[in-house]
Amino acid sequence: MPSFRAALIWAVVAVALIVPLALAATSPLLAWRGPTYIVAGFAGVLALALVLLQPLLAAGYLPGFPVPRGRRLHRWVGAALVAAIIVHVAGLWLTSPPDVVDALLFDSPTPFSAWGVVAMWAAFAAALLAALRRPLRIKPLLWRLGHTVLVVLVVLGGVVHALLIEGTMGSNSKLVLCALVVAATAVALVDLRAWTLLTRRKPQARR
Repeated sequence: MPSFRAALIWAVVAVALIVPLALAATSPLLAWRGPTYIVAGFAGVLALALVLLQPLLAAGYLPGFPVPRGRRLHRWVGAALVAAIIVHVAGLWLTSPPDVVDALLFDSPTPFSAWGVVAMWAAFAAALLAALRRPLRIKPLLWRLGHTVLVVLVVLGGVVHALLIEGTMGSNSKLVLCALVVAATAVALVDLRAWTLLTRRKPQARR
């Protein structure tokens, strides 16, 4: 039974990741697009798929990746997520600089742009916080609370950004992927509770 359960979990995750990427790669909407735009769009889809993996790895939900090993891979996936976002934005910049400038200044007429920018800066901030955690000796409480807030912004901004775009992923696959991202993140945040350090410190304070 454990092996069946592990295979089932990996199958669900694989389908959730591969189907949107495959649909995006074969979408008829790419017929009149240049290669730079195609790469930028595909990087955006990949970024959303990587966001799904992050809570699963951090909480040790994936079979074969218990918490210590999962969190090591979590860092590498986080770096890949940042790279995918950079490729996504850089590609859009090369195809239409004014649109990117408007989005970064929150002056774009398209609502999805602002959500994407919020998710982007939150992802960059989360990666920077992770990189500086040890050099700056950030306290565990501040680290977990800060990381939790940034993760929520990444998920919220990224999901709304994706849902508002009429793009290459396909409506159904995009909706399923976004729902899984929200569900996985919510469950992981509940299990890993960033506020547990607050309750741990209360008995010490009473003494």
